[in-house]
Amino acid sequence: MLSALLFFCFVGSVAGVIAGLFGIGGGVVIVPALMVAFNQQGIDSAVVIHLAIGTSLAIITVTGASSALGHWKQGAVVVELLKRMLPGLMLGAVLGGVIAGQLRADLLERYFGVFMLLLALRMLLAKPPTPGQSPAGHPAMFAAGTFIGTFSALFGVGGGVLSVPWLARSGAHLAQAIGTSAACGLPIALVGAVTFMMTGYGQAALPSYSTGYLYWPAFAGIALFSVPCARYGVRLAHHLSPRLLRRLFALLMLLVGLKLIV
Repeated sequence: MLSALLFFCFVGSVAGVIAGLFGIGGGVVIVPALMVAFNQQGIDSAVVIHLAIGTSLAIITVTGASSALGHWKQGAVVVELLKRMLPGLMLGAVLGGVIAGQLRADLLERYFGVFMLLLALRMLLAKPPTPGQSPAGHPAMFAAGTFIGTFSALFGVGGGVLSVPWLARSGAHLAQAIGTSAACGLPIALVGAVTFMMTGYGQAALPSYSTGYLYWPAFAGIALFSVPCARYGVRLAHHLSPRLLRRLFALLMLLVGLKLIV
């Protein structure tokens, strides 16, 4: 347990730095790292990916709250856009958790691998989001929130890769889109984590110190280090080449995604 806790603290440090450095949710680091750790601990493979995603969402509630609060203080959260998307985000988070609970572990791992590949390709090829003039109507905002919430909860990520371009097209400046996206990630992670706890409740294969698909030692070790390290990542981003770093990180995600699929 001691070696596992030390590893979780290390994962939290790396995830925090990467989240701050690249402006993306730490889930893309946390989930694969937790899968490695859980397999090394001998946890039943039938619950490894579900446990990793549920724990990642719980961790994002802590890191996301810190990030959202910082953006709120800077006035970068557009409350009107957040209100329009909130119902869809919460519904999507429930749907993502329920869908994940119905999928076999091997299928969910492959889907997560495909998601990593698509995310890596977007980091390599995507252009800055095109700014829009005004927010979409309530039905479109609800549909977008549901889509973003579902995929974010399904794969245990913050959702910024999906919500930032949408918010930018809905009339938010880039800084506002990033800040509002951070605020959007909080209800996704919170509702998604609770859903994973409920869908995993009573699973016989789960390890000790678990509540459904949430493993508390991993949550404590990673959350403790990810928040302060995210601030270091933000400062580090101002001294390194973001373009080169994004490409290197995207290549790493390509390798991880291919491994999960194969």
